[in-house]
Amino acid sequence: MAGFSRFVAGLAGLLCLGVPSAVAAATSELYQAQTIVTGTGEPNRDIGFKDCLDRVLVKVSGDQRLTQKPEMLALRNKAADFVQSFRYHDRLEGIPIHDEQGTHDRPHDLTCLYKPAVVDKLLAQLGSRPWHGERPLIAVFLATEQGARHFVLTADEGRGETMRESFANATGPLLMRVTFPKAMQLAGLDEKALSATDMARLDQLAKKAGAARALAGSIVWSDKELGWIADWRLADRGKTYRWQARGVSFDEAFRVAVRGAAQILSGNGQP
Repeated sequence: MAGFSRFVAGLAGLLCLGVPSAVAAATSELYQAQTIVTGTGEPNRDIGFKDCLDRVLVKVSGDQRLTQKPEMLALRNKAADFVQSFRYHDRLEGIPIHDEQGTHDRPHDLTCLYKPAVVDKLLAQLGSRPWHGERPLIAVFLATEQGARHFVLTADEGRGETMRESFANATGPLLMRVTFPKAMQLAGLDEKALSATDMARLDQLAKKAGAARALAGSIVWSDKELGWIADWRLADRGKTYRWQARGVSFDEAFRVAVRGAAQILSGNGQP
């Protein structure tokens, strides 16, 4: 019995040690940002630092409006001062330099890491705050229309595969997570019925699909706009929010959807 007690105590100790590591890993991922730069020279690095500053502030707070504040101009001019460390990754790694191209011409991923206290202080200066805690899994209910082609995006049908991949890619910069309902989980909703369904019912369907809530939308191709018209809806704290993008690629339409959802769920209001 004594041996068993020592085993339990030791296991509990290991679990306790593991919790801070998990938290540290999550914090580390939250307080970093990545952008693409040309080469590793200082001028392009400074451009990258400014972009990463914008990205990390939005990522940590969930508020996409921060980058539009006039105070950001002065902060961007000092962007390098806020970086704790940075690293590069050659996007053409393994591909030999060819023609007259040099390493200064090759695209690189620039990853910037920040101390949480530094970013949190900057957010306070901008009248914002960090959005901590787990970001909820969102079920996407999306109706798509392009000419005679129209369908509801699902998880288990071949059509819409590139859209699902694009939506998933849009979540990365904000650490958001999305899933898609299976066809059988739509409860007979087609693209027309989906647009008329209230968010309370869609939130119920989202929970049945294992998600915390629903993000509903439609994208319609417009020849006049030379792109997609995207409309989005999400309910939070008893209010349904709506926002739109016009004349965009579906990649950008999904980025608009994710940024808007993050802004609402982080408590920062209307996208």
